Amino acid sequence: MEAVGVAPAPVAAPEKKKLLDLKDPPAAARASPAGKWAMKKKLVGGDAGYVLEDVPHLTDYLPELPTYPNPLQDNPAYSVVKQYFVNTDDTVPKKIVVHKTSARGTHFRRAGPRQRVYFQPDEVNAAIVTCGGLCPGLNTVIRELVCGLYDMYGVTSIVGIEGGYKGFYSKNTIPLTPKSVNDIHKRGGTVLGTSRGGHDTAKIVDCLQDRCINQVYIIGGDGTQKGASVIYEEVRRRGLKCSVVGIPKTIDNDIAVIDKSFGFDTAVEEAQRAINAAHVEAESAENGIGVVKLMGRNSGFIAMYATLASRDVDCCLIPESPFYLEGKGGLLEFIERRLKDNGHMVIVVAEGAGQDLIAKSMNFVDTQDASGNKLLLDVGLWLSQKIKDHFKKKPNFPITLKYIDPTYMIRAVRSNASDNVYCTLLAHSALHGAMAGYTGFTVAPVNGRHAYIPFYRITEKQNKVVITDRMWARVLCSTNQPCFLSHEDVENMKHHDDDEHHLHNTQLLEGESSPVKNSSKCNGSAAAV
Repeated sequence: MEAVGVAPAPVAAPEKKKLLDLKDPPAAARASPAGKWAMKKKLVGGDAGYVLEDVPHLTDYLPELPTYPNPLQDNPAYSVVKQYFVNTDDTVPKKIVVHKTSARGTHFRRAGPRQRVYFQPDEVNAAIVTCGGLCPGLNTVIRELVCGLYDMYGVTSIVGIEGGYKGFYSKNTIPLTPKSVNDIHKRGGTVLGTSRGGHDTAKIVDCLQDRCINQVYIIGGDGTQKGASVIYEEVRRRGLKCSVVGIPKTIDNDIAVIDKSFGFDTAVEEAQRAINAAHVEAESAENGIGVVKLMGRNSGFIAMYATLASRDVDCCLIPESPFYLEGKGGLLEFIERRLKDNGHMVIVVAEGAGQDLIAKSMNFVDTQDASGNKLLLDVGLWLSQKIKDHFKKKPNFPITLKYIDPTYMIRAVRSNASDNVYCTLLAHSALHGAMAGYTGFTVAPVNGRHAYIPFYRITEKQNKVVITDRMWARVLCSTNQPCFLSHEDVENMKHHDDDEHHLHNTQLLEGESSPVKNSSKCNGSAAAV
């Protein structure tokens, strides 16, 4: 292919748009080796409060890179496609429910193939790594990255990094071809292995440089994406032509901004088996209680959606919604009342729920794992014992309690059909972005459209269940459980959410504000649906 010189910027902005003035990063950030890149944000402003939170591009620091025609235009599989390539100005709005006077708000660059690419197929040396905990769909993402690079772009040099981040500097690479990955999507786990921690930025980038790797695909959760961001910063500091691309992975669905993470649908579906078993056990015994613990360290999405899907759950406990055991309106009182009414009940509890209560009762001191995550105490065992102790004091009220913990079974299964399709789209969007020269980004759907999102946007905070939202109200309506919160607690949470939303908007769009909603009753049966 013939090389053609291009201007420094990969996308020409319309005349009415302008770069927004940004505050200088803190002195501490500027002092670090990669600090001058760490806080830089590419924001483009436009009419009616339009803001594009753009992602970095190789030409930001290598302005003379040549471009080449995209091989997709000669791919027979794409011959029937009306429009091969994404328009250069296509963006995806972060917020799609607006008022007639609302500003256009924040947008992200739309994912997809571009007309010009910044890599020739024979110059690409791609690497793929999986980090953190297991999740359904990891092997599907690996497979589709390899097959996509081979089949769509003619890339033949692809390697896998074994054992997470530390594999860059402590293990040999694994050659990956369409043949070697052909059936891996039918298996759980990851064929590359994974680990927590092991992030040594200098050693990792040394490895990329020594092995001439110029595209690296990093699959992992928010901690992994923070590591990927630092790798990108170091790659940029050294002036390397290397696209650093993140693919967000977390079974808990706790990554901010994006619609959902891959593996979540599979986890909710697999959780049904445990809930069904708990329901059968509870229904078959006198005053039977089934307790099911599901994954959800800081976010209760799996527990919430599994509860809604099942309709057999009588109480759902998640980290975002505090609860208490003793006294009027407490959990134990509710359990007793539900057993008297129905003769059995099922409780679903996320692993991160009630951790403050357990720590108090056990005088537990916080500890962390290799990734810096707080080690959790087993809320399922603790709750089961508290329930048993409560009813021991009532000899005329015998119970039968069964505790089911399927957490590691759920994350180890193969992905279902829905997640397989989703993983394919994620992988293709990621490699299209890398070939187009974008870097320092993660890829995921936002409001149903795949977009390129800057690393800082998905690592600045975690996605959590909003218990003042209608989805949680639907759970309370389904289970008819109390919310365990006072009216004042709910009001404080509403105002806190509105303040955070307003603060972010004023940072990007001066003058835009978020209306504060009026309060509603905190009662599952009375909440709006």
